[in-house]
Amino acid sequence: MIEIRRVFTQVEHIHHEFGPRADTPLVRGAIGAVLTNPFAGRYEPDILPMMALLDPVGVDMAHRLHAAMDVPLEQIATYGKGAIVGADGELEHGALWHVPGGYAMRELLGWKGSRAAYTAGKAEEKTGQPGNALSIVPSTKKVGPPGATLDVPLTNINASYVRGQFDAIEVRVPGAPAADEIVFILAMSTGYRIHARVGGLLAKDISKWDGLR
Repeated sequence: MIEIRRVFTQVEHIHHEFGPRADTPLVRGAIGAVLTNPFAGRYEPDILPMMALLDPVGVDMAHRLHAAMDVPLEQIATYGKGAIVGADGELEHGALWHVPGGYAMRELLGWKGSRAAYTAGKAEEKTGQPGNALSIVPSTKKVGPPGATLDVPLTNINASYVRGQFDAIEVRVPGAPAADEIVFILAMSTGYRIHARVGGLLAKDISKWDGLR
């Protein structure tokens, strides 16, 4: 059921946005895996079995993306995910990525809670500490043609309302997805927008409980 045709990785280093040059550039990266959509061209009522099969795909992509960004793991400050479904599929096929994509990055970054506790919504069972990817991974998805772009949202890994780290990265895999394919995407960055200056919570001020709300 899982057949990968291509894996596309992009990394950018942003030094300034027409203001002072940053001492350290913002590093943003994304990875997209182009998979055959086994449900293309038909309605399948039970698509959940594919979600579990995507778990190792997510783990592999998260590690590949971190390696491509070439920064220490503790410098990863934001994350996001998304999917572009080819024209013969439906939006719900992209939603299969929510658990495999999100948890792959959270576990890479040190999430210490259990998947079962999170899925059940039992905040009291979340045992993560600051720096352990406490926040939900923001997501977006759409149905699109080959070469379609997707703006993948990025928010802080521990408190999604760190205003200076609200961001997005534009992802496009040339020639994909074909009508019978899906592009599954993961994205991460090292933190604040260059020249961020609109106030709000700072990452250094996040408490253990901010990510659990």
